[in-house]
Amino acid sequence: MFEIKNICMIYDVDSDEKMYALKGFDLTLPDSGLVGVIGPSGSGKSTLMYCLSTLKKPTEGSIVYNGMDIASISDKERETLRRREFGFIFQKHYLVPYMTAFDNVLVAAAKMGRETDEKARCLLTELGLGERELKKKPSKLSGGQCQRVAIARSMINDPKVVFADEPTASLDHENAFNVMKILKDYSADRLVLVVTHDRSILKEADRIIELWDGDISGDKENLRGNAE
Repeated sequence: MFEIKNICMIYDVDSDEKMYALKGFDLTLPDSGLVGVIGPSGSGKSTLMYCLSTLKKPTEGSIVYNGMDIASISDKERETLRRREFGFIFQKHYLVPYMTAFDNVLVAAAKMGRETDEKARCLLTELGLGERELKKKPSKLSGGQCQRVAIARSMINDPKVVFADEPTASLDHENAFNVMKILKDYSADRLVLVVTHDRSILKEADRIIELWDGDISGDKENLRGNAE
């Protein structure tokens, strides 16, 4: 699905002291599975995710997604790709405060109608929210419930790729485990890329890629994640 060649991200490119967030490496990612990208702050893991998801454009290199170099397409094409095929989950849920949980999912939908409404309701129900929670605004929901609404929002368009940047960092252990189980289940026939500094949440990952100082320091299959 993703073929990354010599990806390089340089900040302050015109400065004498350039900062390399990504130092030019190759990487291939599959069509499905739960893939963890781990590393300390400043390792380049979030920058990699932003480049793969077209939120940032690399300074050098190519990112081929299903035969298309997404590093060279127009802003409009990138926006269309994100809306049709990508879903996003962040450390903060970024729910619209004046909307209900149900409406917060629908706001990301590519198309509206009864079928989409039913899909949003089913997603939220599968994620453990009852009818009462669907009508509540974020301020009336727990942190774990808000994050599950954010997950439903990321899946409303049935994305082929879900990018999750520190999705459990603000959650307690139980809610973090539940979120990762949901993402693991979704990754059965989709690609889920989880960026984190917390190795413990990647116990069921199919593959773990380690970044250090803008380069890959480790890349291995997770036997436990593949044992299911």
